[in-house]
Formats: sequence, structure tokens, C-alpha cells
Amino acid sequence: MTTVAVVDYGMGNLRSVAKAIEHVAPDATLHVTSDPLVVAAADRVVVPGQGAMPDCMRELEARGLRDAVIRAAAEKPWLGICIGLQMLFDHSEEGEVAGLGVLAGRVARFPHEQMALPDGTRLKVPHMGWNEVQQIKTHSLWQGIPDSSRFYFVHSYYVAPDDDGLVIGRTNYGIPFTSAVARDNIFAVQFHPEKSAEAGLRLLENFMRWMP
Repeated sequence: MTTVAVVDYGMGNLRSVAKAIEHVAPDATLHVTSDPLVVAAADRVVVPGQGAMPDCMRELEARGLRDAVIRAAAEKPWLGICIGLQMLFDHSEEGEVAGLGVLAGRVARFPHEQMALPDGTRLKVPHMGWNEVQQIKTHSLWQGIPDSSRFYFVHSYYVAPDDDGLVIGRTNYGIPFTSAVARDNIFAVQFHPEKSAEAGLRLLENFMRWMP
């Protein structure tokens, strides 16, 4: 039986994520956990997140989860959601804080001067609501999800990978930004699949079946 660890570092949207995974994979054993040993023993790891990056990184460290999360990202199917995507990178402009450094790149704030529609209407930050995700590359987790499907976002910062080859999804909000990355056993998204209706549930179901 597949075991899944949803990493609890005090900042994630844990209940919604757990319920969505239970819905698509009722036979899996799910642990919402802050125990590094449980994370290490799980077959699959999900790292959700909400809130400010400095708080998230501090809590990850304080709970002894940092090394377990990095090891999991090297060894097993690993899904990052929102801050769970951003923490993979080297550095965030939010609080000028270091990330996990699993992937090379930075986390940047939406540029105020570019946050407008072609007609001049200003766009609000945080970017909150439904938006399309363009699938840059094929991937097992996109299976059954039409290109340009809409997903639910809540964020003021976005990732800027050094390697464009990591980019697997892109979204436009004032500027085009990376909304999904993938490498080997890692898949991470800026949007919230647990809040994204049918498309989000399908992505989670694909993750639970994924054999990278």
C-alpha cells in the first residue's frame, strides 16, 4: 500500500490537500506529519504551503524537516505546491531569504510597473483567482488535463529558474511567469491543485500513479 507524507511545517493548506489526496487515492495511507522519520519512510511526499517564505523556511528548520524534505526531493515522487515550489530554489526576494537550493534560480515579486492589461487596467497583487496554465512540455502529471486548463492561484511571488529546461507550465498575469517545473522525480506548481476542481484533482491522481 502506498504511503504519502503531507509535510506539516505549520504553514500549509494541509486539510484541503489531504482531503483531495484521500479523494483521488482512497487506498493510500496518508500521514499529515511534522516528523522527519515519517517523511523519510513515505513512498511519496507532498509539500504544500501558504504564507510568507521567511516564516516557512524558519518553521521547516525549527521542526527538523529541512534535511528530510531535501532527501525526499532526491529519492522519491515529490510534489510541491505554492511555497512548496518556491522553497526549492536558491533565494527569495520575499524577506531576502535562502531557499533549499534543490533547483537553481530565484523567487521574484511581480513587478509593479508591469502589472496591467493591454488596455491599461491595473492588475492586483497578490494574483488571486483562476488562470490558465500553458503546458510547455508533455509530462505524466498533465495526462488527461487539456492544455490551457484553468487552475486556482494565490501568490505575490513567482519562480525564475536559471534553467529554462525545468519549466513545464507557464501562465500570464501582467507578465508570463513559470507556474510549474519538473525534474526527474520532482513536480512542483505555483497554483493550488487542491482548490482547482476537476483539473486539480486529476493532477493529484496522476501524481499518485506517477512512477518517475
